[in-house]
Amino acid sequence: MSQFTAGSMRVSWSVLLVLGYLLYLMLGATVFQVLEKQAESQTRDYFQLEKLQFLKNYTCLDGPALEKFVEVILDAWEKGVNPSGNSTNPSNWDFCSSFFFASTVVTTIGYGNLSPSTVSGQVFCVFYALFGIPLNLAFLNQLGKGLTAHLGRLERSVLTTGQHGQILKMLTVSFFLILGTLLFLVFPPVIFSYVEGWTYGEGFYYAFITLSTIGFGDYVVGTDPEKHYISVYRSLAGVWIIFGLAWLAMLCNLGAGLMDRLLQLKQSWRKSCRAGPQEESKDGDVLDQRAMQSPI
Repeated sequence: MSQFTAGSMRVSWSVLLVLGYLLYLMLGATVFQVLEKQAESQTRDYFQLEKLQFLKNYTCLDGPALEKFVEVILDAWEKGVNPSGNSTNPSNWDFCSSFFFASTVVTTIGYGNLSPSTVSGQVFCVFYALFGIPLNLAFLNQLGKGLTAHLGRLERSVLTTGQHGQILKMLTVSFFLILGTLLFLVFPPVIFSYVEGWTYGEGFYYAFITLSTIGFGDYVVGTDPEKHYISVYRSLAGVWIIFGLAWLAMLCNLGAGLMDRLLQLKQSWRKSCRAGPQEESKDGDVLDQRAMQSPI
């Protein structure tokens, strides 16, 4: 593990990267909360006033008034305010929700259901993503390499157990793959279906679309105004996204290593095929020379 010396202390680059990554996410969450929460509150209040006015004038409602109200609804939706419910709906820009949004920015998921509405928030989002995306890639790459290294050490310890080392090695890799699949793709949909009221298929669909960074935005956790979520629910979802992507990075490293091994085996097989006829011809030449040198 690479280290660097700061004075009389030795600090691991991996530890520094993890701390820097977490601090960067917390910084983004704080800034997004400061920049966006007040604007969201103003939009929410404006929408509630318009809705009350609509109810008041409902008996004499005409076409232009209805079109105006529809425009207000669409504007509120584009700014992340759910038209259903009332002004007591949970904020999309409290710290936990902002942390979730920051994690979707640096992981390039981008659900599309929420975005900065202020100019300052949009400018900050551009620069935050500009530095956060490379940091996220470095973090996931380092974490994936760390998981791969631990898996390699476990494989080496298994190979020293006896004659069935290769079989145990395959079982170890399979165990890691199954465990990661259960933790990041099988169990989370159960939680999502319970908390969000989705079917298991919808929860699995959301988990896959999220971890593959497609992020359609048709299913997003913590957005139902009729449900009361715990305060850290969306933050925990952000942590699940990050470690799920790290698990995928480990799979990519394993796949790359497997491809390298296959290429090496292919090259060695070609060399052996080329060397075979040459060795046979050399052996034939030696036999001919011995036959010519031997007395009749």
